[in-house]
Amino acid sequence: MKKSLFLSCFLLVLSFSTTLSAQSSSNLNATSFSAKIKQIPIAQIIDVRTPGEFMQSHIENAININISSNDFQQKIANLNKNKAVFVYCLSGSRSSYAMNILKSMGFKEIYNLAGGLMQWRAANMSETTDNTSSKQPDKGLTMAQYRALLNSDKLVLVDFYAEWCAPCKKMKPYLDEISLEMKDKVIVKRIDADANKVLAKELRVDALPILLLYKGNKLVWTYKGYISKEEVLKKLKMN
Repeated sequence: MKKSLFLSCFLLVLSFSTTLSAQSSSNLNATSFSAKIKQIPIAQIIDVRTPGEFMQSHIENAININISSNDFQQKIANLNKNKAVFVYCLSGSRSSYAMNILKSMGFKEIYNLAGGLMQWRAANMSETTDNTSSKQPDKGLTMAQYRALLNSDKLVLVDFYAEWCAPCKKMKPYLDEISLEMKDKVIVKRIDADANKVLAKELRVDALPILLLYKGNKLVWTYKGYISKEEVLKKLKMN
């Protein structure tokens, strides 16, 4: 009886270990993500952002499968489950969700770009578009233009956001309210990180949303992620 029970427990543990070894997933930094791709002859690289974001620039040889589209899983099912899959987005949140979906669908080897393209750019990795290099002139704000925005005797609250970012969308209404309610004291500037890649990189914007508060051209406060209107007002009233 004891021998039979021991054998059953052993087989259960063995089965669990085999399942874990058969399926693996990892969050890799930009350098490791790039190096891993180079090890795979024909890598399955999936950009899970919107088509508009993808057209602006993407990692070379990536294909676009928008995680917000209704047919995401249907398109993903066309990939080879037995070969490595590399997923990424802008900041890493959407691709992390995609990685979990891939796991549930039985993909064997999945790699997620931790920090997304923001970390990829910070590591000076190259991007491309369908026809041109992403090193084409950036049409966003220059650092000089950005500094000019800060020249004010009022507080300047800068909000780096993206159209796809859910927390950014949630914060926008109250930031608009603050812009009106405190116009004598505060200037609110919202900057699209996707349209200002070079500026975001120079300012080390590596997550969204991010708030930067300036007083007399000096950065006095930074906050990454969602924050309530009450907390923002509290910080503004302190300066």
